[in-house]
Amino acid sequence: MSTHTHPRIHAKPEELVPRILVRIMFGLVACVLAIVSLATLTGRPVQNTPPVAPIIAERAIILTGDASGAARVFDTNGTLIADFPSDKGGFVAGVERVLARNRGLQGIDPATPVLLQLRAGNRLSLFDPATGWSAELMGFGASNSRIFARLLDQP
Repeated sequence: MSTHTHPRIHAKPEELVPRILVRIMFGLVACVLAIVSLATLTGRPVQNTPPVAPIIAERAIILTGDASGAARVFDTNGTLIADFPSDKGGFVAGVERVLARNRGLQGIDPATPVLLQLRAGNRLSLFDPATGWSAELMGFGASNSRIFARLLDQP
């Protein structure tokens, strides 16, 4: 006869999460999973995406960066528009890493220009025509968005 016992966790009753709350939490997760699965299987279209607004200003730029956070921005002629040191270019370098990763997965040259677009409603975005990737820059905060907004004004 085996005398193997399972170890018990000894905790004060007030430190334990009530069993009913744990069951409700797992039930909620199961409901969300079922709803998402149903929407995916039935081909329901994506909703609540930002409306497509007209482009007010657009500029093709080439981003380069490194792991230190330093970044450089060039125009399509190879002219340096902005040079960010490692303590100032973290956001630009981070965006460049996302672009480089997406392009690497699809075998696209990382030096391909992206489009910096100002749309109606003062919405600033980056669009990569080579991969279809885009990002609404206001979602990253006003100071990060301002960095890219200044690039539209650079000669």
